[in-house]
Amino acid sequence: MDVGVVAAEQMIAIPAGQVTLADRRTQRRWTVEVEACRLAAFPVTQARYAQVTGRRPSIAQGDRLPVEGVSWLDAVAFCNELSRQQALAPAYRLKGDSEDVEWDTSADGYRLPTEAEWEYACRAGTAGARYGPLDEIAWYRGNAQDRIHDVGGRIPNPWGLYDTLGNVWEWCWDLYDPEVYGSYRVLRGGGWFDEPWSCRASVRRRSHPTFRIDDVGFRVARSLSS
Repeated sequence: MDVGVVAAEQMIAIPAGQVTLADRRTQRRWTVEVEACRLAAFPVTQARYAQVTGRRPSIAQGDRLPVEGVSWLDAVAFCNELSRQQALAPAYRLKGDSEDVEWDTSADGYRLPTEAEWEYACRAGTAGARYGPLDEIAWYRGNAQDRIHDVGGRIPNPWGLYDTLGNVWEWCWDLYDPEVYGSYRVLRGGGWFDEPWSCRASVRRRSHPTFRIDDVGFRVARSLSS
């Protein structure tokens, strides 16, 4: 796959629908109506992150590798800067280094997917824990050889999304459980060092919005009306 192909945003149209989310810790289940949107076919690569921000924060280096070592706040800032560079209205209002970020849902710029959008798009109309055999669709502990891999190296899901499971966890917009965990945000998808159990469409993980580590990245979304 050519670096130039994955450097820019290839946005996949996601149809409207419904998804039921579940939290293993609380045993809670809830159903969400998902509006049509667009989601990037690939996680943001290191080449693209450098083009937009001028920075290369990742521990492993490679243009086609997914960017990692980025916090939720870094991902939000990237979305806004990418929007500005494409003359779109930034989706987020940032208040300095504060974790209090407001989402302008009327903006036409790039943003992080909600976790409902993320899971719904990851499943792509399938009903199981995964949209295919794990070794064919994801880089995880069993086949990644203890390292991150270039995006697009596994089979995409039925809607054309690559690497939603494995390789890097992906930041979502949502607070995880504000009453218990405060400002912690949702991570989805599993990473290159995870066991199979974590690489499932339904698995939720949480982390502080300033947290950076070598198996966490993100992909961008846009509202379909934008």
